Amino acid sequence: MSPEEHKARFEELLLAHVVALSEYTDLPDGQWAVKGFIDAFKKVYTISSDTKIVSKILEIHLFPELMRFAEESRFRIVLADHQNYYPDISFVSDDDPSIKFAVDLKSTYRLPDKPGYCNGFTLGSHGAYFVDRTSTKNIQFPYSSYTAHYCLGVVYDRGRRADLDETRVFDVEDLAAIPSVISNLQFFLVEKWRIASDKSGSGNTANIGSINHIDELIAGRGMFSRLGEDVFDDYWMNYGKITVPEADGSTRTIRDLESFLVYRNNDPSLIVHKHGSRKRGRGAE
Repeated sequence: MSPEEHKARFEELLLAHVVALSEYTDLPDGQWAVKGFIDAFKKVYTISSDTKIVSKILEIHLFPELMRFAEESRFRIVLADHQNYYPDISFVSDDDPSIKFAVDLKSTYRLPDKPGYCNGFTLGSHGAYFVDRTSTKNIQFPYSSYTAHYCLGVVYDRGRRADLDETRVFDVEDLAAIPSVISNLQFFLVEKWRIASDKSGSGNTANIGSINHIDELIAGRGMFSRLGEDVFDDYWMNYGKITVPEADGSTRTIRDLESFLVYRNNDPSLIVHKHGSRKRGRGAE
């Protein structure tokens, strides 16, 4: 099979698993099946609603299902050697080890005051390994060695603070009474370039930001989706590195997609503007 055929097969097989993940993670009423963690004395401690904690426990919860997918589909899972390495999971083909897929697990919450939108998340670095595609700095395998790069995402509702008590300890017999910190998990799988915005992540990190309209996330209709992966690569490899002159004699560094396309003599009308994008806020993984 060609790399494109491998990619189409991998995406079809993994997507079939992803769309069914909520049956594994959700209770009949939509609450997350994970209620807390238990000690040797059968005491259950509730989970913090902190997004980093939720994200990590979601990873652990999903891992057995991803292992099952890998075994059934003839892939070997390679986890990131270090916490800050990209990606979270590398799927390496049993039949042809040169075929690798990068899958990052990303989670974020719906914005109750902005229906249809979520908080967004980052899509990996646009730094060393993204620019030098043969680099092994902070990446499990060189970027160019991956056949494709995917985001396995989940969008959820956060529990109401009034319903959550992180200080309370339950007996294991009281599981049904423990409120879940999240509910209504919605999973999706999409190539990361298809859901990218033209804004970097929060703070001082060199991370690529995502769009934050939920329907467009799931459909893969990011700002680059009509422009193609080559334009996505070109833009983020050169993010903040191109300076252009202004009419008043000053200079300006390009950090938006429209200016970049004009600079490259491409058509800015191809940008997907329908729902816009925003800089990533705190609280998404």
